[in-house]
Amino acid sequence: MGEQITAIPMKQTINCRGKLINFSTPQVMGVINVTPDSFFDGGKYNTESGIIERAKMHLDAGASILDIGAVSTRPKAELIPESEERERLIPAVKLLRSNFPEASISVDTFRSSIAKAAVEAGADIINDISGGTMDNKMFSTIAQLQVPYVLMHIQGTPETMQDNPHYKDVTIEVISDLMLKLDQLKNLGVHDVIIDPGFGFGKTVGQNFSLLNDLKQFAVLGHPILVGLSRKSMINRVLGSNPETALNGTTALNMIALERGASILRVHDVKEAMECVKLNTAISNSNSNFGDS
Repeated sequence: MGEQITAIPMKQTINCRGKLINFSTPQVMGVINVTPDSFFDGGKYNTESGIIERAKMHLDAGASILDIGAVSTRPKAELIPESEERERLIPAVKLLRSNFPEASISVDTFRSSIAKAAVEAGADIINDISGGTMDNKMFSTIAQLQVPYVLMHIQGTPETMQDNPHYKDVTIEVISDLMLKLDQLKNLGVHDVIIDPGFGFGKTVGQNFSLLNDLKQFAVLGHPILVGLSRKSMINRVLGSNPETALNGTTALNMIALERGASILRVHDVKEAMECVKLNTAISNSNSNFGDS
């Protein structure tokens, strides 16, 4: 990226229904997919016992947020009807809320009606992969609900987003798009916003790596930055791996994301992501005495 952008102080906390999440130390968000067709773990966690087991594993490993989704948004995925998303998602949210009352629950949806139902069922955060582009009522619904909102950048829809994505300068264009949407949200009274550059959502492999390399530039937006790289094709196309064998590549890129200012790592593998956070924190605090060994 050419011209450097001057950062403004980043918002260090978000309010989750009266509970503050502090990003002075990066946080880890554990993924729970209640879908039969997600690119990595589709079909594994669509029973009550499976959902509870997965959530407990994430929380025990150190996740501060659980992110539950009921629609696969992998490239070329056909979007399921709203009624099907609701039938999968809402019982799962209620199950997590009743079994893990202290957990922060994020819901991965682009539909405003589902967002409303999910919050009513106990969700704390709405994670919208479309950044409001797939439902024009989403921003006003978030303003009404007054819950934190993950604003992600996407070019196109999951069905079309990888059909020759094009940018003159991917970093400048993504930041500019997010900045405009932040203004819209602010004008509606939404202040607890988390930024997601949208790795893999309407970007080529090269564009994804450009965004990661330029991640520090997103500090200009003044909001916590969520990075979702876990087991994605940008890793596999470079390493020749696949989603099942991409953990090492994921860990390597997560560490780079932390070095460049990520506030949240959204991952399938919480233990390994927490190790990145701990090591990155040790580097940041390297003037402390860690002993001789």
